[in-house]
Amino acid sequence: MTTAPAADEVTDEVAPAKPTRGKRFDLRERPELILVPAVFVVLVAAWEFLIPLLGIGDYVLPRPSRIVEALGQQLGNALFWQHLEVTVRESIIGFLIGVGTALVLGTAISQVSLVEKTLMPYIVAFQTVPKVALAPLFVVWFGFGITSKIVMAAVISFFPMLVNVIEGLRAADADRIQMLTVFGASKLQIFRMVRLPSAMPFIFAGLDIGIVFSILGAVVGEFIGAKEGLGYLLLQTNYNFDIAGMFAVLIVLSVLGLIAHFIIRFAQRKFAFWAEESRVIAA
Repeated sequence: MTTAPAADEVTDEVAPAKPTRGKRFDLRERPELILVPAVFVVLVAAWEFLIPLLGIGDYVLPRPSRIVEALGQQLGNALFWQHLEVTVRESIIGFLIGVGTALVLGTAISQVSLVEKTLMPYIVAFQTVPKVALAPLFVVWFGFGITSKIVMAAVISFFPMLVNVIEGLRAADADRIQMLTVFGASKLQIFRMVRLPSAMPFIFAGLDIGIVFSILGAVVGEFIGAKEGLGYLLLQTNYNFDIAGMFAVLIVLSVLGLIAHFIIRFAQRKFAFWAEESRVIAA
């Protein structure tokens, strides 16, 4: 005959943990919140005060205060916003075309072996070509207008998206696919319930890379031949030896890339919250 446990033992075993009203924010768990701005302040301060001490002129490496001044001048110029609007439009349209094509083609390659065997050799061969080297050809074929820059942005953003789509759709759990097959699920149902959710982290990784590459493609296309855009503005400041102005435009391009990156990350947390961390497959 077993004896009942003591009352204090029962209490210790079944007593639920006290609910916490809110998790206290501890900087020791997120030291980067202090270290990132601290490193930035130290680097900018060193840059600002060491340049005059080393005798480096602003025409070689301008001080941060001079760059901020040039940035303010650019932001106050209506023509600058026109250049920014052109580059953003080229990047977004090229990005949508590139990733849309990659989604369709990547899905076909990963699901149909005949398509993979037929197209993959050509895709791999074209992928080995430096994309920047294609910019002069696009200018010849599509002119100095916005079309050549859109094509350049689409081509550069296409490959990282394609690789991630293919790998993501192939990374689906084989056991889940086999189970659904046994229960009579169609290929479309398996694709919708298993393959696509498994591929979502990979797809967002490709989107993250592709949106940044699309900005790069648009700027490179503007370098080769353009009459407007931030790449064209960079060339103009270079011709005028306005190094501070060049740094100002580069800062704007960096901020533009960061905004695009955070938009993709926000969408990932919204639509692929079950697997935020995934390996990124580059081009």
